[in-house]
Amino acid sequence: MKIIWSPFAHQRINDIADYIANDNLTAAERWVNSIYDTVKRLKDFPKSGRIVKEVDKEDIREIFFGNYRIIYHIEKTAINILTVRHGRQILPMEDLSNE
Repeated sequence: MKIIWSPFAHQRINDIADYIANDNLTAAERWVNSIYDTVKRLKDFPKSGRIVKEVDKEDIREIFFGNYRIIYHIEKTAINILTVRHGRQILPMEDLSNE
């Protein structure tokens, strides 16, 4: 399976990394590399994440990376990463768009 990051998910990663970099640039770089490495496992195990409770659909799932939820959509040939949210943030439904 192929992993496709939505522009929105990339922007969320960049925003979070910028925030971390305000205190520690090296930690921000490590965080970004680690989150991308964590998502790579979905190629082989796309259903390893749990179903997102807010939508309760089999094909919308999430994995956790520290305090962050990585929310993705499983399609026939690809995993679409939709968003990355802090676990304490409310998940807006518009974040689940593939655009």
